Amino acid sequence: MNKINVLIFVESRYRINRKRIKATVDRVIDKNGVESSVEVSVAVVGDRKMRALSKKYKGEDKTRNILSFSQTEGEPINSPNDTLRLGDIILSFPEVIKDASRDEMLVDDKVDELVEHGLMHLLGIHHEE
Repeated sequence: MNKINVLIFVESRYRINRKRIKATVDRVIDKNGVESSVEVSVAVVGDRKMRALSKKYKGEDKTRNILSFSQTEGEPINSPNDTLRLGDIILSFPEVIKDASRDEMLVDDKVDELVEHGLMHLLGIHHEE
């Protein structure tokens, strides 16, 4: 059985359902037939942090709802114990709230949707909607 390790970092003022994020990652990994053990990190940050990351890594001085950084881009990483380190998913909680309101969704549902979207990118599956 594959082991799925989800590292979650949340800036303290945001209330996030960690179990639900883990369940979403588990479901997406299983649905896509990933057999090996995997590790992914999910960070929930504010707009200021997201804008700084967007500027640094995308060259855009704007906030966004999600960024994902794959560990498989660039040099291969030799990881101990054959764990596939997929990368990082970063969500801007203020943007998630705006998107949820716009789409008339619960915030937790929007978080699930974005985590799934980011994870698909990390798995190399882009925009099959």
